[in-house]
Amino acid sequence: MKDARVIAPNLKRRLSGVTATIARLVPLQNRWIEIAATGPGLPADVPHIPLAKIPFLPRRTTRVWHARRNTEMLLGLILRGLFRMRLKLLFTSASQRAHTGYTKWLIGRMDAVVATSRKTAGYLDRDARVILHGINLENFTPPEDRAALRARLGLPDGVLLGCYGRIRHQKGTDAFVDAMIGLCGRFDDVSGIVMGRATEKHAGYLTDLKQRVAEAGLADRILFKPEVTVDRIAEWYQVLDLFVAPQRWEGFGLTPLEAMACGVPVVATDVGAFSEIVTDPSLGRVVPPDDIPALTEAAAEMLGDRDSLLRAGKAVRAHVERHFDIEAEAKALVEVYRALLDAA
Repeated sequence: MKDARVIAPNLKRRLSGVTATIARLVPLQNRWIEIAATGPGLPADVPHIPLAKIPFLPRRTTRVWHARRNTEMLLGLILRGLFRMRLKLLFTSASQRAHTGYTKWLIGRMDAVVATSRKTAGYLDRDARVILHGINLENFTPPEDRAALRARLGLPDGVLLGCYGRIRHQKGTDAFVDAMIGLCGRFDDVSGIVMGRATEKHAGYLTDLKQRVAEAGLADRILFKPEVTVDRIAEWYQVLDLFVAPQRWEGFGLTPLEAMACGVPVVATDVGAFSEIVTDPSLGRVVPPDDIPALTEAAAEMLGDRDSLLRAGKAVRAHVERHFDIEAEAKALVEVYRALLDAA
């Protein structure tokens, strides 16, 4: 990979959204341009250059350094300034909050910037190309037999709602639990799944949620499931009738897209790119963040019309196929790479 024209650094060992993005995109982009990732924590099938070898790559080649974190922008500047590497620096921003002075300084020294949503672009002090994330439509598909899949996974019949991802206040897991307690009181056939990982810091938060459910007498209807591996997550979307994304803050947020690709409509809060994903009532609902009554009512409205819920399941898959195929994201980024290399 010493001839790679694009390098995608991943300077974080623990799995994160950025790591997952690099792992999804780089093997796909490698069809159209010589690209390699660098850094720890990446799957073996991702084209890779050891981080220690980066400063010793041939100097005659101009490359794009595609950073997604502050540390990676800084390293790109060091490689270009101190090691005299021929680098065009690109940064992808997913943040939806005011940047610190340090981050603004770093962004100001990039050759180009990509934003993962229009909201994100609004927090930048410079022009950025908006490229929304996409989803692998081969990995995430509607189920062939939802009832059989539920039976295999030991899940209840009836209508099933889910909330997946890290378990913490920022992700709104408590909002989903409170909404589910209300919904279980209104619909006898409704159950819910909370799935994800609570770090040690958030273990008490998870314990409190389980106690809240137990006190409501709903431990058999609001289920807590451990995090599953990436290769198994699709089937847990496929068992659902409705997905709930109750985040209080989010950079982009892939879970609604993953659910929709599996034919599951969504109720989401207006954070991240959710309002740019769920763009019509035929696909789901978008409600203000941290508004549990609004979240509950939006879900109840969809659950109250089962025929409409079924139609929404078909509509969301078609919507994702049209607008959020990961190949479109990969190709759009390759266009940015080629433009930077051509300019050099």
